[in-house]
Amino acid sequence: MALLVATLPAPLEAQANPPSAGSHVEFPPMVQRPAGFPPTRGLGEFLPPAASAVVPGAGQLLLGQDRGVLYLVAEALFLTRFLTFAATAHREGDRFRDIAFVVARGPFSPSVRDTTFEYFEQMARFVESGPFDADPAPGLQPATDERTFNGRIWALARRTFFPSANVSPDPTSPAYQRALAFYEDRAIGLNFAWSWAGAEFQQDEFTRTIARRNDAARRRSAALGFLLANHMLSALDAFVSGRLSTGASLQTALWNAHPYSVDLAFRAFVAVPF
Repeated sequence: MALLVATLPAPLEAQANPPSAGSHVEFPPMVQRPAGFPPTRGLGEFLPPAASAVVPGAGQLLLGQDRGVLYLVAEALFLTRFLTFAATAHREGDRFRDIAFVVARGPFSPSVRDTTFEYFEQMARFVESGPFDADPAPGLQPATDERTFNGRIWALARRTFFPSANVSPDPTSPAYQRALAFYEDRAIGLNFAWSWAGAEFQQDEFTRTIARRNDAARRRSAALGFLLANHMLSALDAFVSGRLSTGASLQTALWNAHPYSVDLAFRAFVAVPF
């Protein structure tokens, strides 16, 4: 890379004996490699940034820079926080699943222990899932109690598909069938039914456990971000430090600025390996 850093009048000695008009002192083209410029760089110069990308601070220590220790200390700190919050999130996640499986879902003899996290969030909001089929008679009769999760889903289906949410159309009508399909797709079946009735204290503990798990998960993600940033910053630092340690070269030239004058000019180019 070449940068024009100065354009100055030539010394008085050069002005006293200027070149003839039209003469020109050849100036090397910008693409010409300056004398002494390192020709090609080997793979060794990429070792420090590569080492820092794997273990922050390693590249700086290879270059003899004491600040590599700071990157190592930061790595140890962020890694410790990441592992701590990851363990907390895992522990609290197992705990709220245990509470849900034993207390709220136990009376329904569930066969499946785990499912999506959104399911557990809904368990914290509603005391009961409500029955999937509210009437043992043939055909599906959705739950209507909006205090339960399934009752709330059926209310949403009615508001979405019925011409009037408070007036039920004919069960064979397209509007009713679309609402029923919506309910079947989202309502909670028997295998995942729950009830916190008579277990309000356990539901409160369940809700607090989910909050602790979410907080630990957020902190775990933040610690991971700091870990990655430390790797990237250390690698970039080692890369720039390695390049700067090769130094820079200076190239100059003297030429007649105008063929019909005796003004001379001086130009300097700084070539920096990059």
